[in-house]
Amino acid sequence: MILVALGTQDKKFTRLLVELDRLIDEGLIQDKVIVQAGDSATYKSSNMEIFDLISKEDFDKLIKECNLLITHGGVGIILTGLINKRKVIAVPRYKKYKEHINDHQLQIIENFDAEGYIIGVKNVSDLEGALEKAKTFTPKPYIRNKDNMLSLVKKLIDK
Repeated sequence: MILVALGTQDKKFTRLLVELDRLIDEGLIQDKVIVQAGDSATYKSSNMEIFDLISKEDFDKLIKECNLLITHGGVGIILTGLINKRKVIAVPRYKKYKEHINDHQLQIIENFDAEGYIIGVKNVSDLEGALEKAKTFTPKPYIRNKDNMLSLVKKLIDK
């Protein structure tokens, strides 16, 4: 099962859902796809099970059950995936599409990707290649500690 987490932003991120629908229609995704869509829950799809928000307990259960987590570039959800030892593909929300107030998610994704923790993509059109890469990708184990987090934040700030 693939879990897609779009976060709780008050802005839509339907570009990702449209691309997922295309990949499912073309048979490139055959797994069941469950989406926590937040404000994008108005998107209609016969290919995916879409919820606006779900309880923390239900979300935690889905994280533990999924084989792959596809998410926006929020630090919290990326870390949740890593802490639960899930393969993560992260796609940034962009200001130019009115999906966020700036493009900080791209920087977050680039840093986690460069460290080998996740598969980061810059555009939804890169998702097909990321799904192929995920088949053999082994994420770097995430060690949850304050020094590691401070190091990642410092690298982001320095960049």
